[in-house]
Amino acid sequence: MTTLGELARLIRSKNAGPFELTFDIMFDDPAKFERVRRSGVLSSALIARLFRLPEAEVRFFVVPEALAFKASIPRPAFQGDLQDADNHGGQQYPPLIDIAIP
Repeated sequence: MTTLGELARLIRSKNAGPFELTFDIMFDDPAKFERVRRSGVLSSALIARLFRLPEAEVRFFVVPEALAFKASIPRPAFQGDLQDADNHGGQQYPPLIDIAIP
């Protein structure tokens, strides 16, 4: 097994407006991208489980032309709210790094 963090060139999170976060998982090697895609591990169900959300709240995209996967989820607190611990959404990606890819 290899982790997603070892295969991907970039894993990041960021705001997608004040009410949503988006995750980008990008590759610089088509073979690595295909390995992850063929594994079927990355999915809306996995993102929902990692971030404790109903799967219906996850928008998940596979973008082969960009060698990328994208997912968007509702922010736990809207941007700037007193409960918002990450104003720019840039620190939400760590649960993705250790995903095991066969």
